[in-house]
Amino acid sequence: MVSENDIRRYVAEILQDLAGQAPPVAAAAVRSAGSEEILPDITEIDLSEVINVPSPHNLEALKAVKKITPARIGVGRAGPRYLTDTLLRFRADHAVAMDAVFNEIPADWIARHNLPQFRTKCDTKDVYLTRPDLGRRFDAETAAKIKAHVGALAKIVVFIADGLSTTAVTANAIDCLKAMTDGLAASGLKTSPPFLVQYGRVGSEDDVSEIVGAEVVVCLIGERPGLATAESMSAYLCYKAYHDIPEAKRTVVSNIHRGGTPAVEAGSYLADIVKLMLEKKASGLDLKL
Repeated sequence: MVSENDIRRYVAEILQDLAGQAPPVAAAAVRSAGSEEILPDITEIDLSEVINVPSPHNLEALKAVKKITPARIGVGRAGPRYLTDTLLRFRADHAVAMDAVFNEIPADWIARHNLPQFRTKCDTKDVYLTRPDLGRRFDAETAAKIKAHVGALAKIVVFIADGLSTTAVTANAIDCLKAMTDGLAASGLKTSPPFLVQYGRVGSEDDVSEIVGAEVVVCLIGERPGLATAESMSAYLCYKAYHDIPEAKRTVVSNIHRGGTPAVEAGSYLADIVKLMLEKKASGLDLKL
């Protein structure tokens, strides 16, 4: 059993060691901020290349596993706790995920891509996060504007919704949209002019479908971010959607991001799915892909 005197001696040795070390990270960061030195962005480090386990039993096997999963393995420990680098990266990735949820899509990004923006019944981000039902519907005035923008007899309607990750939308939506519309155009199919839905849920495509009477609606939406990536976007496709349609009637392509299915590749695949939907007049579990 460790005695109290042993504990006191250990603490004294640790404090002595700390007294001879460099200043804490926070103090160093303050001094660096006033100089020309640029601190590295910890989130840019590829975790698959980081091995924090001292003398692993099978280093090559550990490296191979880290290459095929974004899970945080081989992170090491200091006693029962995480290493400082591991903890800092966890908190940094958590901050990135929080930003993805709470940030708005930049106005210059919207203007650069010439996207008309229509808001759901949510007035603010807080309302959007606490009232999912309002993120699925538009008021009468907005519905009229959407109908005027899309035009009459729209067969295929494609729109972008910010969802739970604006980061995912700005990283993937445009490339995915272009690849899909190009793929459809090659088959003689034209989509309506795209637009952006602010504070939109997946179910907003049901309202859009009823507003414009489209056969197929495609919603490109930012998915809930995780600690592995905040850039994951999904596409939800539905044939003749309507209010309160069963979720089993939706077809979804998920994990659209640079570490999953690249946006351009996903867009080409979506074009094929839309063509099949029009041919089979079905979506979701009713559509055999």
